[in-house]
Amino acid sequence: MNQFNKILVAIDYSENSVYAFNYAIELAKQFQGELTIINVIHEPVDMARILFPYISYEQLENAIMEDAAKMMEKFCSEQMGGFSNYKTAIARGIPYQEIVRESQEIGATLLVIGTHGYTGIEHLIFGSTAERVVRSASCPVLTVRMPVREELLEPVPVG
Repeated sequence: MNQFNKILVAIDYSENSVYAFNYAIELAKQFQGELTIINVIHEPVDMARILFPYISYEQLENAIMEDAAKMMEKFCSEQMGGFSNYKTAIARGIPYQEIVRESQEIGATLLVIGTHGYTGIEHLIFGSTAERVVRSASCPVLTVRMPVREELLEPVPVG
């Protein structure tokens, strides 16, 4: 089996992606590998331009990217502990395409991504970035789903 010496983890700062990140950093430590953390900005720029018509497209894009960089810096300062063998990437575009592109660009040997586990109508509406990454990636993909909380499984009293 190949060593996972270049691990890419996709984060969107949701609880699920932070949970997946924890797997990725532990694997990077175990394999003494390099960890790349990617966040993809999939902003509806046209909607933002309606809300902020006085800001040029370039100013809006710059502000979004600056905020994304600050969020990434804060995330890393809170989550890395003593781990220092990491890089960060912020991309704009369709999340699954940018995640796969980055994995190919860095020569990732493992890609880690959280999944919400949507089914039925939620899956149809929201789609699945993780599913698309699995279908498109050229390296192994570890999908991580948060455990189901027991209190969610208990019947809800009616009436």
